[in-house]
Amino acid sequence: MKQKTMMIKEKLRAIRAPKPLSPKRAALSALAVLLAGIALGVFSKWLDDLALDSTIWWHRIAERLDLGNFFSDFAVWLLLALIIAVFSRSALQAAGNVFAFFAGMCAAYHLCTVWFSGFHPGSYMMIWYAITLFSPVLAVCCWYAKGRGTAALLLQTAIIAVLVLSCFSLGWIYVDLRGVLYLLAFLGGAAVLYSSPKQSLISVPAGFLLAFLCSPLWPSL
Repeated sequence: MKQKTMMIKEKLRAIRAPKPLSPKRAALSALAVLLAGIALGVFSKWLDDLALDSTIWWHRIAERLDLGNFFSDFAVWLLLALIIAVFSRSALQAAGNVFAFFAGMCAAYHLCTVWFSGFHPGSYMMIWYAITLFSPVLAVCCWYAKGRGTAALLLQTAIIAVLVLSCFSLGWIYVDLRGVLYLLAFLGGAAVLYSSPKQSLISVPAGFLLAFLCSPLWPSL
């Protein structure tokens, strides 16, 4: 059993090797992403409740970019979680950091909705809490997607597919961009995942193809 465990560890290290990190720095990192998640959860709820006034210049920009709906959608949170996971120093740290981020964001958004908007978001929040529970596993996949080899390429393709589904409206014969912020989210995610020209030339087209195949099953959050 011990030998098999060592073999698995070596195979994982061949995909992407972790970098050392002291417990203190790991704790500070988790705290930072938790606070960032809380701040962005409050910001997202504030955007939801913001009464836009077209006479105010930055309100016009927010309305034109549809910031409220963008921050209530999946694409931006996927991009942020991907950044947190990929730039963590190990798969374990990626799992902890992404979980802390989503937990802070969901709790802040939920509490602000109850306290300031006067209603319970119910089933909507249950979807996001389910994502939070699974986020450590997904974060590990994102961390290894930045690595080398076939396994990293497959993970990268799957993540690109999710980005496509989140940022574009797809049908069997059309692709429709959902907005400029969604395009930036997709390009940002592809840039974060980039490891070599060869992998990108395979993963991006393959990700689009996989997204087309999965689009009938893709839920709307």
